[in-house]
Amino acid sequence: MLIEPIFGRRNADIARWVEALSADGYCIIPDAAPPAAVAALAADMNPEFERTPHATGPFYGEWTKRFHGLLRRSLHMDGFVRNELVLGIVENILGPACDSIQLNLTQAIEVLPGGLVQPPHRDQDMWPVRTSGVEYLVNVMWPFTPYTAANGATRVWPGSHLRQDEILIDPAEAVAAEMEPGAALLFLGSTLHGGGANRTMASRRGMIVSYSLGWLKPYELPWLAYPPEVARTFPAPLAELAGYRAHRPNLGTFEGRCPSTLLGGPPTSALGAVDALRPDQEALIEQFHAGLLPAGLRLSGGV
Repeated sequence: MLIEPIFGRRNADIARWVEALSADGYCIIPDAAPPAAVAALAADMNPEFERTPHATGPFYGEWTKRFHGLLRRSLHMDGFVRNELVLGIVENILGPACDSIQLNLTQAIEVLPGGLVQPPHRDQDMWPVRTSGVEYLVNVMWPFTPYTAANGATRVWPGSHLRQDEILIDPAEAVAAEMEPGAALLFLGSTLHGGGANRTMASRRGMIVSYSLGWLKPYELPWLAYPPEVARTFPAPLAELAGYRAHRPNLGTFEGRCPSTLLGGPPTSALGAVDALRPDQEALIEQFHAGLLPAGLRLSGGV
């Protein structure tokens, strides 16, 4: 079965989970999606797991399998990427610091039996900048199989988003994010976390859907993962999340235009550049031309 994005959540639900995520740096929503929908998605991913080789490197871990570009691997992905409750939470966390959010990553992960513990880390550290009070991304982990402390459930350090100067924190303070398929683990890019060790004889499978500020370079380059001929098959809001939307002012463009231009087919003639500016930025330019502002304009977006 195909599922549509899950709608109808009340604003109170979003506010409750935003409060929990902001206070602890993580939260587990026990009923974020129907278990049957998770099973259908996992079935689509099973052949991909089987043919994917082991990862390479001490961070990914050679005891894991990982693959990306999940939107092109299953039609069921849309219902998870655009889950209304999750998107509402993410937009509340990230929205104040950007014009629009974007998909940072979709990644399926299998931790094989005997897998070692992953080094603790903060995902925001992939960007070598830090702005006080600004979160750069929110990760959402969806389990395909039960996550337990024994099979390598992700470990998170509650409150570690408030202790960002501490590279490592006592392992005794970590908690294993145990959950069943249908639940979702959300954690901030500033939260210390890492995959656990799999001490069982069965694999632990799941996926991460990661969202970031729209003006950052994403972990996964969306136009390579989803070239125009693929993105044209997406609903427009999904294509926007997957990179086919300019971030004002004029970031992430094609020939000076919003990349959504490509969703209608390859250009048949030369294109002229078209500004993508916020109303307040357009107003500043009007004031400048009217002689009401000094020569310098600051058109930076977000923060």
